[in-house]
Amino acid sequence: MNPNQTINLDDYRPPAYLVNHIDLRFDLDESRTRVTALLEIVCNPQGSGAGSPLVLDGNNLELVKLRLDGRELSADEYSLEGERLVLGEVPVNFSLEIETLTDPSSNAALEGLYLSGGNFCTQCEPEGFRRITYFPDRPDVMAGYRTTIVADRARYPVLLANGNRVAHGELEGGKHFAEWVDPFPKPSYLFALVAGKLACLEDTFTTRSRRAIKLQIYVEAHNLDQCAHAMHSLKKAMRWDEERFGLECDLDQYMVVAVDDFNMGAMENKGLNIFNSKYVLARSDTATDVDFENIEGVIGHEYFHNWTGNRVTCRDWFQLSLKEGLTVFRDQEFSADMSVRAIKRIADVRLLRTAQFAEDAGPMAHPVRPSSYEEINNFYTLTVYHKGAEVIRMMHTLLGEQGFRRGMDLYFQRHDGQAVTTDDFVRAMEDAGAIDLVQFRRWYTQAGTPQVHVERHYDPQSHTYTLTLSQSCPATPGQDQKLPFHIPVAVGLLDGKGHSLPLHLEGETEGAAPHTRVLSLTEAQQTFRFTGVRREPVPSLLRDFSAPVKLTCDFSDDELAFLAGHDSDAFTRWDSGQQLALRVLLRMVDDFRQARTPQAPGALSAALRRTLGDTHLEAAFKAQALQLPSEAYVAEQMAVIDPLAVHQARDYLLRHLAKELRTDLLAGWQNHMDAGPYHFEPEAVGRRSLKNACLGYLTRLDEQVYVDLCVNQAQQGRNMTDVLAALSHLAQLDCPESDAQLAAFYDKWQAQPLVVDKWFTLQATSSRADTATRVSQLLQHPAFTLRNPNRVRSLLGAFSQGNPVHFHAASGAGYRLLGEHVCKIDAFNPQLAARLVSAFNHWRRYDAQRQMLMKEQLEQILDQPGLSRDVREVAGKSLGQ
Repeated sequence: MNPNQTINLDDYRPPAYLVNHIDLRFDLDESRTRVTALLEIVCNPQGSGAGSPLVLDGNNLELVKLRLDGRELSADEYSLEGERLVLGEVPVNFSLEIETLTDPSSNAALEGLYLSGGNFCTQCEPEGFRRITYFPDRPDVMAGYRTTIVADRARYPVLLANGNRVAHGELEGGKHFAEWVDPFPKPSYLFALVAGKLACLEDTFTTRSRRAIKLQIYVEAHNLDQCAHAMHSLKKAMRWDEERFGLECDLDQYMVVAVDDFNMGAMENKGLNIFNSKYVLARSDTATDVDFENIEGVIGHEYFHNWTGNRVTCRDWFQLSLKEGLTVFRDQEFSADMSVRAIKRIADVRLLRTAQFAEDAGPMAHPVRPSSYEEINNFYTLTVYHKGAEVIRMMHTLLGEQGFRRGMDLYFQRHDGQAVTTDDFVRAMEDAGAIDLVQFRRWYTQAGTPQVHVERHYDPQSHTYTLTLSQSCPATPGQDQKLPFHIPVAVGLLDGKGHSLPLHLEGETEGAAPHTRVLSLTEAQQTFRFTGVRREPVPSLLRDFSAPVKLTCDFSDDELAFLAGHDSDAFTRWDSGQQLALRVLLRMVDDFRQARTPQAPGALSAALRRTLGDTHLEAAFKAQALQLPSEAYVAEQMAVIDPLAVHQARDYLLRHLAKELRTDLLAGWQNHMDAGPYHFEPEAVGRRSLKNACLGYLTRLDEQVYVDLCVNQAQQGRNMTDVLAALSHLAQLDCPESDAQLAAFYDKWQAQPLVVDKWFTLQATSSRADTATRVSQLLQHPAFTLRNPNRVRSLLGAFSQGNPVHFHAASGAGYRLLGEHVCKIDAFNPQLAARLVSAFNHWRRYDAQRQMLMKEQLEQILDQPGLSRDVREVAGKSLGQ
């Protein structure tokens, strides 16, 4: 492929040939694995027809032999054209045997077949299978797979592949084999193989139809005691999918393997999920509540893919959100049902607003269904995953739970075993719900975050309350003009005591009325009038975040404080407090830029005090309310970002609130102490989150007593949640206790890679003045390596994307540090390097000096010889090329 070639959705054509079946044999060797593939190929009646050349994809392969219907082909009967093997003349039906050699030991890109911790594993999504053998490596070619693995028994006693093991045995020379057959046709990206020294945690799950499914989690032996939570999460996910969507596991056995070297979070390979160990391994002394939550969610996500992604897959990679957006929605709903729904919703929206909205406003902005790409690895984005999930959620809102379930049932009825498109999914929803979603489809084709502005008017004479909603969407790369979206806006009205009013729209007949109405905004501007409103209310807008939009309304600070204290919708109650805090922060940013003394945030302090003292609120909600908008989110609201002023404002506000709320915070910390054993359940998680949030504020007071509390908790904490929280607060302080506790933490946990990742991140995200120097020193630490994605993300990723005040230091040192290491990493892992270089995407939003320094790094990266497609696309689009 040409390094700068653009792939366009409009150019999609069905494959000229299909593969009905493939027999694979792997003779495993660390540096010289031999792969023999026997493909049964037929001409596709929907393709370009007989006589078309057969084009197979391949990357970093040594071709040994090629046989067509048993006859070995000579070199003049085929051609190797870059990353393609081309046969000019082939029959309508034929077999093709391909023998190749590959070197897993040198595969640091972690795509295809590679080694992790001395074990063989694979990662084939999106285009890794072409690193294993020549194949039409695209998701609309679905084949049956039989896989035979041959390896040294002593070194690789466990041999796994997709499906069911149908044969195994001993071979000469100390080798053994295992043969696996997958009962379901699948695209090549779902192929998986694992071989190595692994221990297994085994359990069973009985389906609603009384079938017993064998469940197995494979890990390195020393990690076996950290798998119980993952197994419990898997069983919960299986039961939930039966109860919520009527979807039963279709396999006889379901396997999960944890590996340390993995570019992604996990991979849903049919029946053999391969996971980043970060999303499998957990013990209360090594993992935090957030880790336990993430494991539960990711285990669920990959299992749910068995139907939404595997049984029904995507026709082409432009349809990626068909499986990922839908499955993220499903895992969000699962996690919400397993925990506190409102808290899960708040966490999801916080991520969307902070990171995905920024993506929508940057040079890599793209629709949920992109129209073009240069490197598909760059489109595993928050837009495809999380905005895609919001699009699914909006359909759920418009159809209701029962209508959405009918749509899901119809989708599987029509498309089980097929590779389809987002249009096919939406059409199933339309037909099942008898609803017109033609305009709604614009959510898939138009990029950017819509902006909704609300104007309100109360008429005391007619007792009517009018909301006028208008929408717009900023220009994005390649899309200057946007048509109106179909936006569901959930609203409520509160009376003076905070009670929700019944909502009658003008023209409706009298009768019972709901307290929340979903208004369908489909035009550039629309007016909605409510009747029977006796006194002027306060509107509760975008309840439960009913659409991924930016909403503005002329609320006063007092109105926001009122909503933050009374709204019955938990999300809008939290969001009102966040909007009030954001206003305060932006005013303070301006004060610092103008060298003025910031004004005291009276309304915010009072609102938080009221929240902390409200005995009816859950501890988890109070913890969320205490968490101020991040520096990154505040920066996104500014025309020209001043990272230092943003940091100063947020730090000042935290200190001010700590002083104002000292008594309330100390009570919050003391009243939520837990001396018993660790339990991962919603109430206990909420108590810990509130206790540690209060402690974080108290450490801002610069008083030794609170430093000592942190030291004691770091040393005596009964679980990693409490220990890491205390250590994270200490890491922000420039004091001897901070350095001593960080050193002690490393000494204790240096043999646990995932815990060491946390240690690196604590230091990379510190606001201490010496952080940039410390990050440079940590790059030379014996425990640091550029070859492990988790370790790179824990230090370079955390510093560049989680520490704006130091990464964006006026000297440009942070930029130079990142640019240098992007180039180093790109030489062996382009996917990881492209993720890192995205930290420069918003360079045009900063002052002229910082713009110049970031642009200089982007230009130097683009000048790097042999630059990958992955990095070239991101850096090039950042520069507007």
